[in-house]
Amino acid sequence: MKSKGLSLMSGGLDSQLAVKVLQEAGAEVEGVCFETPFFSSAAARRAAAAIGVKLHVIDFTDDECRLIEDPPHGFGGAMNPCIDCHATMIKRAGEMMASLGYDFVATGEVLNQRPMSQNRQALGVVEKTSGLVGRLVRPLCAQLLEPTIPELEGKLDRTKLLGLSGRRRESQFELARKYGVVDYPSPAGGCKLTEKGFGRRLKDLLEHEGLGNRKLVELLTIARRFRFADGTGVILGRDARENTILKDCREHGALVYTVNCPGPTALVPGRPSGETLSRVSALVAAWSKYNRLKESVLTNIGSVPPPYDRTPFLSDQIL
Repeated sequence: MKSKGLSLMSGGLDSQLAVKVLQEAGAEVEGVCFETPFFSSAAARRAAAAIGVKLHVIDFTDDECRLIEDPPHGFGGAMNPCIDCHATMIKRAGEMMASLGYDFVATGEVLNQRPMSQNRQALGVVEKTSGLVGRLVRPLCAQLLEPTIPELEGKLDRTKLLGLSGRRRESQFELARKYGVVDYPSPAGGCKLTEKGFGRRLKDLLEHEGLGNRKLVELLTIARRFRFADGTGVILGRDARENTILKDCREHGALVYTVNCPGPTALVPGRPSGETLSRVSALVAAWSKYNRLKESVLTNIGSVPPPYDRTPFLSDQIL
């Protein structure tokens, strides 16, 4: 009797190999991936199409924001609640597994490949936290772990599962050649929460406006950031594309932009005072083209005479 399962897919090599190994072990497998402003589903979509499996895409933004606000197992090197994030993804996949009547959820984890998040203790914490004890299959290192329920029931051939361990990836590359898997990204990167620079932006938003406004969360990936001494935040476009994005967000704050020369658009979340908007107008003028030519810059809240040096604003900037 064939087992059916959902396998988490990031689009990376290990997640693709996990599907192939499960299929060889006699399982019917569908993929599941998650997307937020912090990481994309694009690689998973390409991978699923390449290996020919159905893919379920789940919006994970609200879950991720809750974990950032209160991570039970803390953060990694930046604002990345990796253990809780992974456990919650598996829990969400488990809920889908139950609703579909499937037998297991799988991941592409390899024991000790990542010293902090894939050691034996961390794998156990994730399994317990997700609520899928006995139903979480890790086909690439299953031989080194306790048998799962589908294996004990004979629905999944344990002898076809693998016993990979450690950071060396020669075995994965050999498997990729065997299965014809050729399209996969580098194992590093992909999640902006692991980037310290992005983490500073995220922490600043969390401490001031909070993460309740989804649009402000999405905007974290673009534009320059300023935080004035009075706590006012300013999102400043860096090019025409970002200016267009910000102008579409007028319901989330006040806009200031140039009207007589090329320049940035600024979004000020909330309801800033007239005095604050005057300072933002000066900031917009300081980053505009005409300011560099020492000509007058006209913004949408009035004429701003030159020169406006950028230097006074740099101490407010969040990189």
